[in-house]
Amino acid sequence: MSEIKLLIDDREVSVPQGSTILDAARIAGSYVPSLCHHPDLKPIGSCKLCIVSVEGLDYYPLSCNTPAAEGMVVHTRTEELQEMRRHTLEMLLALTNHPTSCLFCERRNECGELRECMRKFPVTVGCKYCPNDSQCELQEVVTFTGLDRIRYQTSFRDTPVLREPFFDRNYNLCIMCSRCIRMCDEVRGLGILFTNPDFHRNHWIGPESLQEADCKFCGACVDACPTGALFIRSEKWIRPDRTVVTICPYCGVGCSLDLKISEDRILSVTPSRDGAVNRGQACVKGHFGLEEIIHHPDRFTTPLIKRNGQFEPASWDEALDLVARRFTEIRDRYGPDSLGALSSSRCTNEENYLVQKLARTAFKTNNVDNCARVCHAPSVTGLAACFGSGAATNSFNQIEDADVLFIIGSNTTEAHPVVSLKIIKAARNGAKIIVADPRKIELVDRASVWLNQKPGTSIALINAMMNVILKEGLEDRDFIDRRTMGFENLQKTVEEYPPERASQITGVAAEDIIEAARLYARADKAMIIYGLGITEHTTGTSNVMSLGNLAMLTGNVGRRSTGIMPLRGQNNVQGACDMGALPNVHVGYQPVTDAGIRSKFEEAWKVALPSVPGQTSTQMIERNPGKEIRGLYILGEDPAHTEPDTNRVRSTLESLDFLVVQEIFPTETTRYADVILPAASFAECDGTFTNGERRIQRVRKAIPALCGQENWLTICQIAQRMGYPMSYGHPSEIMDEIASLAPMFAGVKFDRLDDGGLQWPIPSLDHPGTETLHAESFSCGLGRFNAVQHKYPAEQTDTEYPLILTTGRRREHYNCGSMTRRSKGIMWVWPEEAIEISPADARELEIEDGETVVVSSRRGSVKTKARVTDKSSRGMAFMSFHYQDVLTNLLTNAALDPQAKTPEYKACAVKIEKLKA
Repeated sequence: MSEIKLLIDDREVSVPQGSTILDAARIAGSYVPSLCHHPDLKPIGSCKLCIVSVEGLDYYPLSCNTPAAEGMVVHTRTEELQEMRRHTLEMLLALTNHPTSCLFCERRNECGELRECMRKFPVTVGCKYCPNDSQCELQEVVTFTGLDRIRYQTSFRDTPVLREPFFDRNYNLCIMCSRCIRMCDEVRGLGILFTNPDFHRNHWIGPESLQEADCKFCGACVDACPTGALFIRSEKWIRPDRTVVTICPYCGVGCSLDLKISEDRILSVTPSRDGAVNRGQACVKGHFGLEEIIHHPDRFTTPLIKRNGQFEPASWDEALDLVARRFTEIRDRYGPDSLGALSSSRCTNEENYLVQKLARTAFKTNNVDNCARVCHAPSVTGLAACFGSGAATNSFNQIEDADVLFIIGSNTTEAHPVVSLKIIKAARNGAKIIVADPRKIELVDRASVWLNQKPGTSIALINAMMNVILKEGLEDRDFIDRRTMGFENLQKTVEEYPPERASQITGVAAEDIIEAARLYARADKAMIIYGLGITEHTTGTSNVMSLGNLAMLTGNVGRRSTGIMPLRGQNNVQGACDMGALPNVHVGYQPVTDAGIRSKFEEAWKVALPSVPGQTSTQMIERNPGKEIRGLYILGEDPAHTEPDTNRVRSTLESLDFLVVQEIFPTETTRYADVILPAASFAECDGTFTNGERRIQRVRKAIPALCGQENWLTICQIAQRMGYPMSYGHPSEIMDEIASLAPMFAGVKFDRLDDGGLQWPIPSLDHPGTETLHAESFSCGLGRFNAVQHKYPAEQTDTEYPLILTTGRRREHYNCGSMTRRSKGIMWVWPEEAIEISPADARELEIEDGETVVVSSRRGSVKTKARVTDKSSRGMAFMSFHYQDVLTNLLTNAALDPQAKTPEYKACAVKIEKLKA
């Protein structure tokens, strides 16, 4: 983008073409007051405070919506401007009845703790009693303009303060800037807030209850408020003394967060304005679901050893000595492959690297895995089969510039809310949205086409789209000829899937399939976004390969705002795989079977390494005859809650000779542990996370570890006690070792990650990172078409089990819920589980909305409430798996994808019955 030059207060500045005068002034360092402006919102110029003087103009333009021009000479602080601003501000304060006693008090900077002069006023009217004191933009403008009084009569409005789950709404302090309203509408796409038509006698802003209005509690309105009208309750009366920037520990988006801390206690969390991915936005979990959890009294803070069926506190030395001794005994008696380790997609890259190193050096086995096995392992295998690399091809920010977005198997607004904001922005920029999902998710309302396929029929749907593309000549022949192989086999296969046949399989109207195919193929920049609705099937790998076929067929790979974006479920599930916490590869996806690679690691680690791939997590749970796992180390995972058919999992955990679980909270899995090692939370660790777009970002230690030590040190101490020396001074040294062994991370150093992180591959220290993969060629040379056939889910309905249950997430909760269920605010918003069924099924079963029912599969039963909703199609039901009192995975099917060994969470047969008296 070209730049222009102009003078701001006698300083020459260069700004991008299209910048406003206000943008230029801020670059120049000139403060221009503006109470209605926000960098994420369209300028409306309502407060009139940002007026400036421009030489050659006979009026005073509003700097927020006036474009800067080449050679412009601007003055921002003449006495004439200041006088006009004082008049404008005076009128604004009078019209809104904002309290002014402290604003104009000549002793306002002398107030002590007792604030004696404030006794004559209600506590709600004085700046010194306002939670936003000294951070208030209105205070700043009053000081800047020199306004010291208002000449008009005002009165205190005295409307009651509205209490929401996480913040208060005190409209006595509102100045009607409308930032909150516009943020909710323009950025979040919700439009929940509005100007109250009865505002003279009521609250300025409606609705009166945000929860009843289906507010998502993202907190964007609070962050946008320039006064104390909206304020986070946890920070209301205690001020932070420092702020630490780190990365959110929930989903795989990788939002940057500001942790606000006082005396080693996190008071509140706000999204970082400079976040490379989130740009000042967050979801309810990231914004409000952390500070209470980190300091929750349920936290494990000392090791526990089970004696006579009861857990008893122990010292770190006692616990670690026992762990090392028992693991060593099992290894030496039954062989190395009798041990296994489950690493954590919630923990840092450095911790995951050490877990797999512990398994391979001290345990002497490749039996190591992470929770990607039960979610996105098909992404790794499927995308690698197509492109040679099993990761997202592009960046999240490129979503905003796509012409068409094909969203399949992803309830993005619930599971990845900040990514959904980019989809909403793309739609507002004119992008067409195709949604393929069995449920009527929120994005359906923004879609040009909704393909409501039956669970487990995505291959037939995608093959039919390719059938249309080829039949109508919409494929990219040049791309196919130059950059791919295997096209002929694909062509023969998709010929078998005309839209009419696919309609019979999927339940999607043939004309909708045709329209979606045309939209996707005709776009200059079409991007595919998918989630667990694609991967958590027995055909998960084939589903992913089908999407790879579609992208290559139309040449939508290797360019900006194209490609394929798998939305990762956990904060570091990408990184856990990258770090080699998988049974078949070392860090950087280097095969354990390759003698040359193995030799490199043996030389670096100074130990002989196993050459045979280990067991996956799902195989470890199966207890295959002759391959039984007898000793298991689990870091930050809860398989007794999150694995399918959990009765089977519990049986395995009970039968282990020795189980060690390292966790921050009690979980279903810790019940079966012989030793519980307390873990440090994300706020107590230094290191890195890698988000779903391959971006490696810094995680920074904000407070001391409540359990006394960081997780990486615990892993090292286990290894050392088992006879393998493992010692580091800081996690940065671990990353240096990673960079020395994995070419794709050779350019990673902690200090290079401070400015928004880097997207791998990063092959050298001067490499800027790779935003778009496969630009010139695929990692495997030529892209590979993989022709795949439709297969139905492993379990089908019958007269006894007539409904298909699919599982997923709630916006408010995360994974097994061990963290989010301990937030009072989140449990206020979404306190319990319910099974969602269609109105037609509810009528047939004579079930009322809110009624308690029994849900049963061929494996188990749970009791829960019924929620009747048109989100569910007839014949299908939906549940999440966040609640300990409703263990949904007692129902789900453990049938596996034959390639990735991922279970089929998305389709199992169930029946719903009324609860018998």
